[in-house]
Amino acid sequence: MSNDRTVETAGPDKIPRTARGRETLRKLLDAAAEEFGEKGFHDGSISGITRRAGTALGSFYTYFDSKDEIFRALVKDMSERVKTSAGKAQVDGLTSLERERAALAGFMEFARAHKEIYRIIDEAEFVDPESYRKHYETTARRIRERLEYGAAKGDLKPGLGEAHAWAIMGMNVFLGLRYAVWASDEDTDRVADIAAAILAEGIGPKG
Repeated sequence: MSNDRTVETAGPDKIPRTARGRETLRKLLDAAAEEFGEKGFHDGSISGITRRAGTALGSFYTYFDSKDEIFRALVKDMSERVKTSAGKAQVDGLTSLERERAALAGFMEFARAHKEIYRIIDEAEFVDPESYRKHYETTARRIRERLEYGAAKGDLKPGLGEAHAWAIMGMNVFLGLRYAVWASDEDTDRVADIAAAILAEGIGPKG
C-alpha cells in the first residue's frame, strides 16, 4: 500500500515527515494486523505489536496514544487496502457486470492473503462501532456509485440504488468468508463467475 494512504491513518499531529517514519508506521500497522488477527483486540498488546514490528516501544507512541487508537487506524487502513485491491482488478474496458466480478475476485484474493481482516472488522463492531459502520457504509457507497454509473451507461437496468449495493456487498462478504478465510478449495475466478451470473440475471439489462 502506498505511503500516502499509510500516512492518513496517523493522527494529524503525528504524521511521519520522512520516508523512514512512514516505513515505521507501516510496520506498526502490519504488526497490529498480525497481533489483533491472532489474539483479538482484548488479548493483543502494544508490546506484542512493537515486538512483531521490530521497533522500540517509544516508536509506537510517536504515532499512537493507545491500543484503541492503533486499532481504529488499522480498521481504516484495512478498509483502504480492500478498496485498493478491488480497484486494481477493475481494468479499463470492462462492462459494469465485469467490474463487479473483478471487484469480487480482487477482494477474495486480498482476503486469502490477509485472513485476519474478518476478525479485525468483526471486532470493530464492539471495539469501535463508528469505524465498523463506516467501513461497510463506504464500501456500499462505492458499489452503489458503480451501479448508478452502469445504469446511466445502459450496462445495467435503471433504478438500482442503496439496497442493491448492500445486497451485493453482503454476497461478497460471505463468499470471501467461505472461500477465502474458511477454506480455499475453490478457484476465486470460478466463485466470481458464479456471483457474476447471479448479478447478470438480477441486474443485467432486459432484452
